[in-house]
Amino acid sequence: MAVAVTVSEKYRHRHRHRHKYKKELAIKPFNNKDNRRDMGPRMNSRITAKSVQLIDTNGNNAGVMPTAQALQMAIDADMDLVEINATNIPPIVKIMDYGKFKYEQKKKASEAKKHQKTTELREVWMKPFIEENDLNIKMKKVLEFLADGNKVKISAMTRGPKKVLARGRDVIPDLFAHVIELIGDKGVLETKSKPDERTKSIIVAPAK
Repeated sequence: MAVAVTVSEKYRHRHRHRHKYKKELAIKPFNNKDNRRDMGPRMNSRITAKSVQLIDTNGNNAGVMPTAQALQMAIDADMDLVEINATNIPPIVKIMDYGKFKYEQKKKASEAKKHQKTTELREVWMKPFIEENDLNIKMKKVLEFLADGNKVKISAMTRGPKKVLARGRDVIPDLFAHVIELIGDKGVLETKSKPDERTKSIIVAPAK
């Protein structure tokens, strides 16, 4: 059986669908901050100032001139006009090969990173009653770590019955003193464990 539909109901039904369609097509407003990418300094035609203070290819101040004139000079030199100080009035620009400049900057950063040493804390364990031969082996490792520019934490093992532990704790200060003596001018004592710490240790840093 057919159901009668009033004109007003048809309008409401059509309007509701149209509103839903509009919501589906709604586009998020453009946000310059969200969509901004680091494009580097303004160059060539992207420089908007009418006049600029120009630094030429030799690094000399060529004075203030119209931007169009400075850009033409860069074109004639087969280089780029790069804005190096946008806050200055007028902006300071320089004629340079920007591609070559970026390559050299990247190369310098890579070289600096390659030669940059990261200091690490290495650890060497020793027994309080360590034999001379074992001590020499341990000290060789300690000196290697220091030569590589690393700090070394020298810890003393204390295991066994209570009497052995007590004797071991008594000789640990002498052991550490002997270790420092063997290190000599290759390192410097930085810190030592507190009296209440269970594991006794010292930290030696490379000599400057």
